Amino acid sequence: MAKVVIMGGGVSGHTAATFAKKWLGKDHEVIVVTPNSNWNWIPSNIWVGVGQMTKEDVVFPLAPVYKKAGIDFKQAKAISIHPEGNADSDTPYITIESTKEDTAGETEEVEYDYLINATGPKLNFGATPGLGEGTTLGEHTVSVCTADHAVHANEELRKVFDKAKAGERQKIVVGTGHGMCTCQGAAFEYIFNIEHEAKKAGVRDMLDIKWISNESFLGDFGIGGLHMNRGGYAASSRLFAESLYSERNIPWLIGAHVSKVEAGKLEYELLDGSTGEEEFDFAMLIPPFAGVGLTAVAKDGSDMTDKIFAPNGFMKVDAKYDAGDYANWKASDWPSTYQNPDYPNMFACGIAFAPPHPISKPMSSPAGTPIFPTPPRTGMPSGIIGKTVAHSICDLIKDPNAELHKASMAEMGAACVASAGKGLTDGTAAALTVYPVVPDFEKYPGLGRDLGYTFGEIGLAGHWIKHVLHHLFIYKAKLKPGWTLIPE
Repeated sequence: MAKVVIMGGGVSGHTAATFAKKWLGKDHEVIVVTPNSNWNWIPSNIWVGVGQMTKEDVVFPLAPVYKKAGIDFKQAKAISIHPEGNADSDTPYITIESTKEDTAGETEEVEYDYLINATGPKLNFGATPGLGEGTTLGEHTVSVCTADHAVHANEELRKVFDKAKAGERQKIVVGTGHGMCTCQGAAFEYIFNIEHEAKKAGVRDMLDIKWISNESFLGDFGIGGLHMNRGGYAASSRLFAESLYSERNIPWLIGAHVSKVEAGKLEYELLDGSTGEEEFDFAMLIPPFAGVGLTAVAKDGSDMTDKIFAPNGFMKVDAKYDAGDYANWKASDWPSTYQNPDYPNMFACGIAFAPPHPISKPMSSPAGTPIFPTPPRTGMPSGIIGKTVAHSICDLIKDPNAELHKASMAEMGAACVASAGKGLTDGTAAALTVYPVVPDFEKYPGLGRDLGYTFGEIGLAGHWIKHVLHHLFIYKAKLKPGWTLIPE
């Protein structure tokens, strides 16, 4: 009997675990180690953050789902990986620490034959002074990165709306809280949902809403922007995004690194070297992401974290990490199997794998401060990669010489539905498809992508698609009948 251990129960880890168990059946053991008792459909957190959904609408308990599926569930956080075993045994294992209330802090060693790192990101609030401490959200800003954060964000937003109704003008700032952030999309959705809710509440004229981002141009989204097919013409995401902000009277400040946050004020540095301040009554700033802080230990007990993980804490996989300068970057640098090069029984998926380099062009201020988005690996790509890694491991268990399955982001298309306001008849969302996610300028000279599969529209239909997808993916994650028929 083989033992497959998955660290992390988010979109990628949950996908990997559920498919692995379905394909392996009772003959092999699948174990999920995750610190969270609930599964969270993160894309809908933005609706929780404006009061259009509750926390209960976007989460459900994992234990009953895994029990029904026959998956061993350990509510704990992974601490260290021992891929060579230890002095007493050659069997690889991980060390975990319980996060359950009745056993919190207790440690355990979990052996594995195959390991999937799907730990996702550490929300690195501590990277920006005043934004938070370490992984903990501070008191000056809000976040929609978790369901609990989103509940808090809505509570604070309602206070702002109440003050506006009382005749007190309010300033709202939404965007990224550091020069190396990703997930511009979540902030993009949130700012437009705030604007939409403000209109519904009759307080829009009492709110000054501003966007701040590390993107060098609106619509970069961490993928270097894109050109989409609209009516037979190639329209840039920059024009698309600028139109949305302009139509809703939301000014923007881009190429910005938030260097410090205080009560009611943030300081920033721009790509041109200038600095400034923005005052606010309400601010939602996405923190930068980092690896969760796993360590790797050799058989003799020595630390070999640097061998397994990149400096940002994400696991090294089959990517080209020595591509060098931006001019040398190629689509082929990106991983396809997500297998660790030193230990073939270890894989990483979702945000947990270390990308070879950004997708957007790297930029920095005259002072040397890097200000550009890091590459997104969330949503649809996370699910696809998790399923692909699980498929490879299942095949290897049955045949050690089996060929690995591949899912390079440079050969992968993705669809994104970004909400711009929730409502049965007045909701809107931007529906975008992109192929490939990582542009391939050798295969598609000029634009880097295939216009036949890259397009976008905005309207009420997009909102309904996003609403349907919310229910569809939660249905899938709960392993309801027919769940395997729903694509990632």
